[in-house]
Amino acid sequence: MATQNKLNRRSFNKTAVSMVAAAASMQTAVSYGRVIGANDKVRVGFLGVANRGRQNLDAFKQQPDVEIAALCDVDKKTLEAAQGKYGNDATFLTEDFRKVYERKDVDAIVISTPDHWHAIQTVDACKVGKDVYVEKPVSVTVVEGRKMVEAARKYKRIVQVGIHRRSGGIYRDLAAKNIDEFIGRVTVARCCHLSNMYPDGIGKMKPEKPPGELNWDLWLGPRAEHAFQANIAPYKFRWWLDYSSQIANNGVHFIDIFRQFLKERAPTDVCAMGGNFAVKDDRTIPDTMHVTWQFASGRLLEFSHFEANSNPIMPEPAYVEFRGTNGTLYVNDGRYLVKPERPGQFQEKGERMKEILVSAGAGQQNLIITASHARNFIDCIKSREMPHMDIEEGHLSTTMSLIANISLATEQRLKWDAANERFLGNDAANAMLHYEYRQPWKLEV
Repeated sequence: MATQNKLNRRSFNKTAVSMVAAAASMQTAVSYGRVIGANDKVRVGFLGVANRGRQNLDAFKQQPDVEIAALCDVDKKTLEAAQGKYGNDATFLTEDFRKVYERKDVDAIVISTPDHWHAIQTVDACKVGKDVYVEKPVSVTVVEGRKMVEAARKYKRIVQVGIHRRSGGIYRDLAAKNIDEFIGRVTVARCCHLSNMYPDGIGKMKPEKPPGELNWDLWLGPRAEHAFQANIAPYKFRWWLDYSSQIANNGVHFIDIFRQFLKERAPTDVCAMGGNFAVKDDRTIPDTMHVTWQFASGRLLEFSHFEANSNPIMPEPAYVEFRGTNGTLYVNDGRYLVKPERPGQFQEKGERMKEILVSAGAGQQNLIITASHARNFIDCIKSREMPHMDIEEGHLSTTMSLIANISLATEQRLKWDAANERFLGNDAANAMLHYEYRQPWKLEV
């Protein structure tokens, strides 16, 4: 165990040194884009203005030093609705994100497009000197995520990932603690996504002509040709593996809480099982899935994706449950609770710690935390300091979800080489780390 702990500290120290170097690089980034003073307004262009895009617009509009300079969406009706609520006569409107990138009056880009677009749009924004706020999951492939990190560093850009709980008070307080000292040695943590979609799920639908207001070819972008179906766009793409997955969409939040609290960089092993067991629809992701990751430090993280039943798994309301030798920690946006452990076989009787309940009150709901995360991004644009959820951290948390999908697809427990971001001894799994883009789209840093 001493050797395992040494390895974990070495990995953590390596990450810390890398982040310090990256932050120093960002602070010298005056040759790319406009130098923005503390009292200047930041002019922001928004890509994707439905669903989460609207929530991000609400969050950024609350910032007094933000100007909504451009709105972009491949759906004309969605774009017009956003213009009516968030824009004015001077707001630039387009369906093509490349036209936003050409504008000198845009300092930063907020990307809330479908997941398969995140990598190209982030890399290209960095290349033209824009800072970026990109929604989670960072990417749909591991290779994409690493290219996004490379672009941020090469072009000295601030890139904040929309895993917004990194800016939540409860989470920042707990991340500052040594969790192993707080609740005893943590050997396992659990998290889940629950939604009973039985029996019809996203439905079964036939291909059809796309609506006149939707540029379907631009929606598909780098992905292979696919006929339009109403249960893909605008939102149900999250049940199609080419464009997203629920472990990446929802699970990445909770995976990241685990990594943040326990200072873990990456697992050594991943094993996923599951399938479409009950819900009869067009989805290409499972309705039931269970994943276990193992870490060199001697911990397990378990994620359950259950969409055929939704009763709680945990005895207390929580996003993530951390099981320590002295207590079990349950945490969500509004509070955390520690329930004392009781000794088991052959151990001395008595509680090992006192119960702890800490509430954040009404100020920590999801959308309020999103506004705090937006504020941090704007502050970092001006200071050139590392944001709360830098692209490297977002990539590492997203990668855990992506390699779980690959484990499920190969029906194997896989060994993960985090330093090289490759699987050990498994060509079939490594072939799934990226895919060939449809022309003319490219990912070039």
